[in-house]
Amino acid sequence: MGQTVTTDDFRAAMTRLAAGVVLVTAHDPEDGPRGEDVGMTATAFMSVSLEPPLVLVSVRVGARMDELLERQPRWAVSVLSESQRHIAGRFAMRGRISDRLLFEDIAYYRGEQTDAPILGGALAILECETDQRVVAGDHTLVIGRVLAARTPSAEGGPLTYFRGRYRHLS
Repeated sequence: MGQTVTTDDFRAAMTRLAAGVVLVTAHDPEDGPRGEDVGMTATAFMSVSLEPPLVLVSVRVGARMDELLERQPRWAVSVLSESQRHIAGRFAMRGRISDRLLFEDIAYYRGEQTDAPILGGALAILECETDQRVVAGDHTLVIGRVLAARTPSAEGGPLTYFRGRYRHLS
């Protein structure tokens, strides 16, 4: 058999793949009297199918978002613009502050299909309902049927992630 790839080698190789950056959000109706909004920055997000419209996001097993999406089938994706780098960084922090505080000074509105927070100024918005969950190693691949898709903002370029840093296309 061949040599086993190390975690460091694999991580280094994958940082050479440029990825778009999105904010995945959902509303947890069971957390507190009014529920709580939850958000997670993701770069492992992709279109899966046009007919029916399906997307996929990869979520770390045991993460708050993984636990929530196991019982809350409706969620949203905001495709981040280059001017939203600070939002990506805020929702990507490990051991971070509570979700309630993360949303405090950010402009958002509620999705009609999902009740999830949707970022103002996002390049594109997708509201989804979970179709399948597939555990793959230390992540869950959540495949969502797209219930609504909008492109509210034509301003600016996409936020991308390459070699471990947020970047914008020039």
